[in-house]
Amino acid sequence: MDNRLLVVGSANMDMLLRCGRIPSAGETVLSYDSYGYAPGGKGANAACAAKKLGADVVFCTRIGKDTNGSKLYSLYESIGIDMRCVYTDKVEQTGLAVVLVEKNGTNRIIVYPGANTKISDRDIEDAFLSYPDAVMTQFEIGEDAVVYTARAANENNVPLIVDAGPARADYPIGKLGRIEIFSPNESETNILTGIQPGSVEDCLRASSALCSKGDIKYVVLKLGDRGAFIYDGKYFDIVPSYFVNAVDTTAAGDAFTAALATEYIRNGKDIFKACKYANAVGALTVTKPGAYTSLPDAEEVKRFIEKNTVADTE
Repeated sequence: MDNRLLVVGSANMDMLLRCGRIPSAGETVLSYDSYGYAPGGKGANAACAAKKLGADVVFCTRIGKDTNGSKLYSLYESIGIDMRCVYTDKVEQTGLAVVLVEKNGTNRIIVYPGANTKISDRDIEDAFLSYPDAVMTQFEIGEDAVVYTARAANENNVPLIVDAGPARADYPIGKLGRIEIFSPNESETNILTGIQPGSVEDCLRASSALCSKGDIKYVVLKLGDRGAFIYDGKYFDIVPSYFVNAVDTTAAGDAFTAALATEYIRNGKDIFKACKYANAVGALTVTKPGAYTSLPDAEEVKRFIEKNTVADTE
């Protein structure tokens, strides 16, 4: 199979709370719905999304020796993810995320990383023995693990795809070596560059600023309902979004980047086609609540693209 994707990233259990609005400091608001638990974590979301879209996925992560970890392990195994590098940590708890979702679909997330911080160099070395066609990682795991993943990708001449969340202004992007695709969302772009990517000119300035921080082949800015902005160091392109009614934006960015990586390695590395496909996956994801439960499969995406038109970017 020529579309094996290695995902080195976080695995969390999400606690979901829905509220009319996020409380101010010192204020208490009531949830308008029941709370619930669901699989999450940026790495796990990406791994599950890519698998449902047809990629051969190897997931490298750590979970705790607890109930949440056991549930996550069973889920990943049930959908066919390669489990050789999903490790159970005997000390740390499984990562936990508290997801607050407002009625308009906007979310805010607080993460306890737990076992995610213990992903080791040896874990990553073993994962590369799967001979992936590309590797994807995120910033929800320890910085050392991300840097080691990047180094291994560079040494093995494997394209590195980075979802730049959660962002940190002083993140050492230069330490990651060659990056095939670097993809932040709007808030992450602002944190990393100090530029809010509102207009086309701002997107271009922000993308150029990101390229100055490291060796990046493509910057792909995730702009939500405004689509995606592609920059290759000289030229830019805009891939429009699809018309949908957003219910919950949780995992949309993770699904987008997973779809981007999956389609990029199976279509001959055509970045525009990969972004168009990723926009469809991201759009479908926001039409359903939750993280894992909102991820579409390949057939859903195919039908969606056939039936839907893209938004007007004028």
